[in-house]
Amino acid sequence: MARRLLGHRLSTDFGGTTAVVIEEVEAYGGADDPASHAYRGRTVRNTSMFGPAGTLYVYRSYGIHWCANVVTGSEGTGEAVLIRGGRVVEGMELVRSRRGRRDHLTDGPGKLTQALGISGDHDGTSVLAGPVRLEVGPAPDLAPVLRTPRIGISREAERPWRFVVAGGREPLCPR
Repeated sequence: MARRLLGHRLSTDFGGTTAVVIEEVEAYGGADDPASHAYRGRTVRNTSMFGPAGTLYVYRSYGIHWCANVVTGSEGTGEAVLIRGGRVVEGMELVRSRRGRRDHLTDGPGKLTQALGISGDHDGTSVLAGPVRLEVGPAPDLAPVLRTPRIGISREAERPWRFVVAGGREPLCPR
């Protein structure tokens, strides 16, 4: 499911419309994945991860950055895909304003949520009918997709569950 999210559009309308085309994701497998927040079962923090597919699971990373995941497994399994990066396709000025810069706007999960205005208030909402929307986009068939080990984690990092559109990194924006 993680690879299938590439090319889809993630959008918000908080003080203006912003949207990215998803270009980097990472899968987390629930109870049989020690790197997953669901590995030890349901908690107050990860409850939305156990919701139905299409639920947004938002958590704080290192107490600093919000990270957004789309629940992909059946209800109760705790499987989700972290949205790691994308390409801004709408609302560039608002994204720049939220990020306070003109480059490296959405090339990381915390940067992406900040750029789109996603916070813990959106945890547990639906990406199909909620304030953060996942819209079907074309699969990146024309661009190669790289499958790599996961990054930024200490356990089970070797699982090849990170997918990146080759050459799809956010271009540097002119100053």
